[in-house]
Amino acid sequence: MSHSALAFTIEARAGFARAGRLHLPHGVVPTPVFMPVGTQGTVKGMTPRDLRAIGARIVLANTYHLMLRPGAARIARLGGLHRFMGWDGPILTDSGGFQVYSLAKLRRITDEGVAFQSHIDGRHVFLGPKESMQVQKLLGADIAMAFDECTPYPASYEEARASMLRSMRWEEESRRHLPPNPRQALFGIVQGGVYPDLRRESLAIVEEIGFEGIAIGGLSVGEPKKEMWKVLEALAPHLPEHKPHYLMGVGTPEDILRAIDFGIDMLDCVMPTRNARNGTLFTDDGRLNIRNARYAEDPRPIMPGCGCYTCRHFSRAYLHHLAKSGEILGAVLNTLHNLYYYCALTRRARRAILAGCWQAFRDRMLARWAREEHDSDGSEEHA
Repeated sequence: MSHSALAFTIEARAGFARAGRLHLPHGVVPTPVFMPVGTQGTVKGMTPRDLRAIGARIVLANTYHLMLRPGAARIARLGGLHRFMGWDGPILTDSGGFQVYSLAKLRRITDEGVAFQSHIDGRHVFLGPKESMQVQKLLGADIAMAFDECTPYPASYEEARASMLRSMRWEEESRRHLPPNPRQALFGIVQGGVYPDLRRESLAIVEEIGFEGIAIGGLSVGEPKKEMWKVLEALAPHLPEHKPHYLMGVGTPEDILRAIDFGIDMLDCVMPTRNARNGTLFTDDGRLNIRNARYAEDPRPIMPGCGCYTCRHFSRAYLHHLAKSGEILGAVLNTLHNLYYYCALTRRARRAILAGCWQAFRDRMLARWAREEHDSDGSEEHA
């Protein structure tokens, strides 16, 4: 790994789906893989020991949040992000572009970058490709993301194209400020809204610039699911075979399997952690809301047969009690289960691809989720 921080090998294929291995400075990551989101240098409610126990191999952290608090220079002085957060496995940092789009007050976009007010203290900050790369270098993650603009939905064709071309200029500059090196890989991000031809044009430019991996951004921002699948279907035949493919910020368990089917190797989403804190739990038979009255005396685990710590030790009745009592442990145990479930789902997908039974596994799981809506609408009377 002398010239590049990343090597990627493919072990098996099933259509566009692939099982592979991602070799990074802090370890090897079998793919497909789900990456828990640790926005502020922590996966909410989880210690690094817990993350290892659930089988997490790589986690995310957020450039925007960490540059504002506690500051990238401080993290660097304290030994870098791995040491700071006590996680010795691979880390991916996003570029901050999406958070500027979704969180920042009074932002002003120019060709150089984005001037905005911090959502924490209102101070004026500027973030562009150069600044994003400087921050990510200081953090020291195994994978950095090029700085891009998240195209809002809905956007007209002309707006989406202008936004995409701005992203491509920023990504070219990102590559200049973070050239190939043995410590940190850089992924380019495909943009273009819900327009397949813009997405293919963006992919061609990203490939021409030259990155260690390819990410697909700007999806799951409010567009109908069928639009997302249309974009992935248009991109799948053109994604470079020899590089990892990362779908950013998606999604439900159903989304994960469909994405893998379109050649996606890496996924992340706040859904398992955020839903856990609200009492919504994921299973092979759909979602269940542990706050519902029907679980007050249910002695079963969340999902019979699940290997997570929560399912091996606690009943739905106990988790219901914790949720109704507002106890912190409830959020922790729920998070443990949901993240275990997501990480295990991508491991099961990988095994199915390696075993040559991917389509059967995918179809069986999608059919189970479609059949069992469970009680995730929360419409039942609460105890």
